[in-house]
Amino acid sequence: MTHLAVIGCGYVGGVSAACFAELGHTVDCIDVDAERIAIYNTGRSPIFEPGLDPLIERGLSNGRLRFMSSYPDALDAEIVFIAVNTPGSHEGAADLRWVRDAVSSVSSRLRPNSIIVNKSTVPIGTGDLVEGMARRSGDGVISVVSNPEFLREGSAVKDFMNPDRVVLGSNDTCAMERVAALYAPLGAQVQCVDIRTAEMIKYASNAFLATKISFINEIAAICESLGADVKEVARGMGMDARIGGQFLSAGLGWGGSCFPKDVRALAHMAAVHGTHPQLLRSVIEINNDQRLRTVQKIRTAVGGQLDGRRILILGAAFKADTDDIRNSPALELANLLAFEGAEVAIHDPVVPAARIKDQAPQVQVAASIEDGAIGAHALVLATDWTQFLEFDFSTVRALVASPVFVDARNCMDSKSVRRAGFDYFCIGRPSLQLSASTIDPGPGELVLSGSVGS
Repeated sequence: MTHLAVIGCGYVGGVSAACFAELGHTVDCIDVDAERIAIYNTGRSPIFEPGLDPLIERGLSNGRLRFMSSYPDALDAEIVFIAVNTPGSHEGAADLRWVRDAVSSVSSRLRPNSIIVNKSTVPIGTGDLVEGMARRSGDGVISVVSNPEFLREGSAVKDFMNPDRVVLGSNDTCAMERVAALYAPLGAQVQCVDIRTAEMIKYASNAFLATKISFINEIAAICESLGADVKEVARGMGMDARIGGQFLSAGLGWGGSCFPKDVRALAHMAAVHGTHPQLLRSVIEINNDQRLRTVQKIRTAVGGQLDGRRILILGAAFKADTDDIRNSPALELANLLAFEGAEVAIHDPVVPAARIKDQAPQVQVAASIEDGAIGAHALVLATDWTQFLEFDFSTVRALVASPVFVDARNCMDSKSVRRAGFDYFCIGRPSLQLSASTIDPGPGELVLSGSVGS
């Protein structure tokens, strides 16, 4: 087993450290946020991530996981993962100050022949920068490997333990082989490339996924104009193996900590180096417009005016199964509605009220769906939490001022919502449709689609 260190214990670093410890490695975890480290040392994660707490507790109890808020005088680790945040600037460029700080702090503490692994999402060319810094600061030869992460918040532990692929990039083949050995028990396909190509794979992957979401949202707008059902359109597209059905769900658009900064960073890099990222810019523009289209839909649903209307937003996290509200479409929608004079309340089953208020100071935070629904002119599903999908909204029908339900995620059972006594509005699906029976076809049989109950 290998002695590892992980610098930065956020979503990527915390999950990676706990999973490597679960695989039998010894992992030193370092983060300058003392409060975060204190929480880890209680056996809990400071972030909401299903399945993570048991791994942390087990790693601490068997001695494979150690959390510290300062660097020791010497790091015995053979391989050090840099997993710090790389936020985007106003212009879109990735901010590398924490990467630089981490490399400066760790290089002089490493033993010879150590490996620094870039796990953070960094601009193309950062590996060369890190290698130069490390060699100037360290006493021995230090190799650098790029190992971009592909962990989805809400399923990060599962993704780590069952990866689609492991991407490694380096100028040092031996270093790549040593890092690849860490992942060998997972049985994943390992792609070994040069360091700049590895860095680009991460950006290109996220940009493509964001493009699929923006594409289906543009198709949704066309569907509404022409009377087609975007959900069935996406289903039909997804049956084509060349396209696939993932990331073809029309709704509020993409958000979170990765897609917004990564697409903007790639567009920025492209422009700075003399290319014209027209598609990437359109992907960003469509995503921004989707929030405004949803505001318009809500405005229409409540009678054409938002001023003085009470709106309950269901969800604050940018997606279900995480408490992350960075670049959350739900909070952006809440703020847009508040700017137009609406009285906005938000309920989320996981995100603390203080964090919601920090990002959306004009909104109220409801302790429950029932509390938020009192006097509401519309309920708006903005995060696809299972708790909302399974909720019986007939229990709040008598509390609302008007029975309007706007499904901004296109994931509710419209028939159930209507049976609960609400008018149902969604994205890219005509409000009035003839109900059709859904036939479970046998091989080669016809699929009858178009039901509003899907």
